[in-house]
Amino acid sequence: MVQDLWVKDLVLGEEWGEAFPFNELLEMMKIDKKILKYLKTWFSNYVQSFKHGDKNFQENIALKEKHTKQVCKEILNIGEQLGLNENELRLSEIIALFHDIGRFEQYARYKTFVDHESENHAELGVKILKENHVLNKFNKSIQSLILRTILYHNRFALPEGETNTCLFFSKLLRDADKLDIWRVVTDYYNQNSGKRNGILELGLPDTAGFSDKVHQDMLNKRIVDVKHLKNLNDFKLLQMGWIFDINFAPTFQCVKTRHYLEMIRQILPKSEKIEKIFGVAQAYLDENIITPDEIR
Repeated sequence: MVQDLWVKDLVLGEEWGEAFPFNELLEMMKIDKKILKYLKTWFSNYVQSFKHGDKNFQENIALKEKHTKQVCKEILNIGEQLGLNENELRLSEIIALFHDIGRFEQYARYKTFVDHESENHAELGVKILKENHVLNKFNKSIQSLILRTILYHNRFALPEGETNTCLFFSKLLRDADKLDIWRVVTDYYNQNSGKRNGILELGLPDTAGFSDKVHQDMLNKRIVDVKHLKNLNDFKLLQMGWIFDINFAPTFQCVKTRHYLEMIRQILPKSEKIEKIFGVAQAYLDENIITPDEIR
């Protein structure tokens, strides 16, 4: 990794060298191509075991499989722009590969991706990786780092007291995960078929209006509390509000280039309150876009 890179990376609002202890990474074992290939094969075989049942079941399993592959691409793209070396990029890809491994068992058991209606998919994923000894080719430190990063990826906020290395990779994963979820939901909202997928909508009703609590969360630049969701409009606003939980400059640039916020705005009701919310989110995005003359 380039230690003298002074690009504003938005990690804790600090310069990279202060936010990321390179000596921790120097102690990591070498992650070669054979290990990565083995893990990808294990993942494919594991997912294949869920490809049965009716068409709806298979479509949702395929949805999560594609999401995983896209998050792997997103995390590599962000990591490369941040200057990660080959070893760190492979570690990032492994974390992304297994971040949602619990989703497949979750959907098979409960027919839902809603954690509070079933069980925490991150915790389930960690359990599956441990029970199957998937990470046994790594030393205990690397196993722990991967498992903790997966465990934290869907939390409302990252825990205090963690190592900077773990927090870095957790933020990298959370950014990559959000980028692809934005792809999934905006594609879904803009489909022409009109086909509804209650799994993607968390079973929320498509009613008019939105929650005052969601409105306040957004205006205060806070991540929307899932407990405040009353309908599908609230869920869409929550997705727009993910912009307040982005960590790295390349991620902000992807959101800007792909117009994710605008696409969500287009499928929300027309109102002054919604327009104000969108303005807050858009301004936050613009404030965190780095122009070429800011890189030194």
